[in-house]
Amino acid sequence: MTILVTGGAGFIGSHLCESLLRDSYHVVVLDNFDPFYDPAIKQENLRLLSEYPAFRFIEGDIRDQQVFHQIFTNHSVDAVIHLAAKAGVRPSIQEPALYFDVNVNGTLQLLEAMRKAGVPRLLFASSSSVYGNQEKTPFSETDDVSHPISPYASTKRTGELMCYTYHHLYGLEVACLRLFTVYGPRQRPDLAIHKFAHLALAGKPIPLYGDGSTRRDYSYVTDTVNGIRQVLDLQPLQYEIFNLGGGTPVTLIEMVRALEKALGHQLEIDFQDKQPGDVDQTFADVAKARSVFGYQPAVSLEEGVQSFSDWFFSSATGR
Repeated sequence: MTILVTGGAGFIGSHLCESLLRDSYHVVVLDNFDPFYDPAIKQENLRLLSEYPAFRFIEGDIRDQQVFHQIFTNHSVDAVIHLAAKAGVRPSIQEPALYFDVNVNGTLQLLEAMRKAGVPRLLFASSSSVYGNQEKTPFSETDDVSHPISPYASTKRTGELMCYTYHHLYGLEVACLRLFTVYGPRQRPDLAIHKFAHLALAGKPIPLYGDGSTRRDYSYVTDTVNGIRQVLDLQPLQYEIFNLGGGTPVTLIEMVRALEKALGHQLEIDFQDKQPGDVDQTFADVAKARSVFGYQPAVSLEEGVQSFSDWFFSSATGR
């Protein structure tokens, strides 16, 4: 079975590809080394994947339908896991047009190429950000998501709607996966846990936006990958939306304390104003995923942060 993973050189993508390759899948990765963070990080992720004979890498942009045409012509792709996107809520506020071009137009080009090539199944990486700033918790797949508060969130909700249209008109099997604050080894350097660890190691204060009471539902990367794998195997599949989160949100201060313990280093906090586009809380209701395919997050925040810290120190010292 051959799987195309867009954005497969990134954090979640590289872990997912490793999991698939270990289980003898053929994996094709499409990535464009977007300079949002140091491309050398993705190069190292690809080095790990290149040890598997069934791995292929193609450098290209998801907005280029010709790239997809070449992939689908040269490889008999059974399913696509679409992780590629311009990431980040706050940067999307500065460059909304670019985010819509990459995330919406890029997803459209993929959908069109899949339609033309007859590729039957798509797993689309959506985001908890689509829930906006609603007060009702936990967030359920049936909640109203018509009020996104950032361009990034809008692009993810638009992607879900486009996926439904292609399911309805062309019979594409689709699962939209709303991911909740994924963390772990190889996490993107702009994300809080990794960013805070770097600042702590450099003896610099960490910026905390707001008073530290905002809550996030953190998901350890192996739990997220296991959920994606379970959806990939799901039969039958029509059009579904699933939350993939930890189901146990913690405050920002609680996360910082867990990171301090794992690093063995007290963090100096620089409290700053809350940022536009940031939601007050995320909290995944994972009952549907548990009922449909047995999804069960297994890694606690303390365990996951310790695992991240072990990787972080190993990476920083070159071991």
